[in-house]
Amino acid sequence: MKFFDIKEAIVFENDNYLLINKPPQIATLDERTPDAKGLSILRMVKKLYEDAQVAHRLDKETSGVLAIAKNPDAYRHLAIQFEKRQVEKLYHAVAVGIHDFQGVMVDLPITPIPTGGVKIDRTNGKDATTIFTTKEVFKQNTLVECMPLTGRMHQIRIHLSCLSAPIISDAQYGGKFLYLSEIKRDFRLKKDTDEQPLIQRVALHAYSLAFKDLDDTVILGTADYPKDMTALLKQLRNYK
Repeated sequence: MKFFDIKEAIVFENDNYLLINKPPQIATLDERTPDAKGLSILRMVKKLYEDAQVAHRLDKETSGVLAIAKNPDAYRHLAIQFEKRQVEKLYHAVAVGIHDFQGVMVDLPITPIPTGGVKIDRTNGKDATTIFTTKEVFKQNTLVECMPLTGRMHQIRIHLSCLSAPIISDAQYGGKFLYLSEIKRDFRLKKDTDEQPLIQRVALHAYSLAFKDLDDTVILGTADYPKDMTALLKQLRNYK
């Protein structure tokens, strides 16, 4: 991806915490894969604050608000809130299909699988709960607000899949790429060109995060959509 200046991504900062709007395609922590290039949010933020620790994770493809503790006390304080499920998280996802979710709760346990990702496992899985609410309906897609009450890996993605509403471009959980030709009448592709999807990655964005500072004041961080998700929503609104 193009050069990313973490200072320009800050949406909130005080003596204890730094909240940034993480772009897609940058890992939260250092990756251990052979093709990893060493670019991670943790590595970048430690250049600013030596004691900084990432308080939670976002998938590499997921954009949005990410909390970073600037000192050990702040890290412990926020870690306890995550453990006690006192952190309020809101995500926005663009799902395949038209759906009317009005506070729909999915309470299905999740377990990791050896090939990566997760599956629903009612016997041995860890509890996972997400609440879904429709925000906007398009021609054949839906913008969904997702409130995870637990913090399991790929929780939102697999729970939406269980509602027959997989996220656009999320092939791992039944999603598919969306093309302009599917929603625009009289679409014509330029000669000798291949049509590209409207978004190349899982259409999931961490929109807001709220928790308490060490003095119990509430910290709320919100993150604007990145360019790719903004462009996707623009096209969906153009051709409702």
